[in-house]
Amino acid sequence: MTARPVYEYVPHQRTKEKLDHASTPVRVSQQLPSGSVLARFNSWLAVRVTNAVGTMWCAYAFAALAIVSLPSAIRSHNLVTLVSWASQTFLQLVLLSVIIVGQNELVAAADKRSVATYNDADAILHESVKLQEHLLAQDAVLERLLGRAEGRT
Repeated sequence: MTARPVYEYVPHQRTKEKLDHASTPVRVSQQLPSGSVLARFNSWLAVRVTNAVGTMWCAYAFAALAIVSLPSAIRSHNLVTLVSWASQTFLQLVLLSVIIVGQNELVAAADKRSVATYNDADAILHESVKLQEHLLAQDAVLERLLGRAEGRT
């Protein structure tokens, strides 16, 4: 009489998929459109412009460009013109680049955390599978011991 196993390991569907297909964390390049030529070009151009504008050098250039128009705003002796220059010319131009730089730094940190979390989850998955294998090996030993004990009585 063979004993039926007390527990039968059935891996989760995601675990099966992960073990069957080596996967990696999702990359930004994988999220870009891959359809029409126009969609790919638009994405390529948007990324290039964002990378160019999202530098502190671009922020400095925009600040210099804005400063060029400051003397004429001051000469106008009009408070509205000065406020308009400050808000529409200086702040919008300079802060655009500075915000992109800050966002890039935050995204880089988030990406590092995401990759670390992904690697941790991957390690836990593989450790769990090894634990299941270990438990199955222990079950086999226990079944042999129980068989011997039942044979003596």
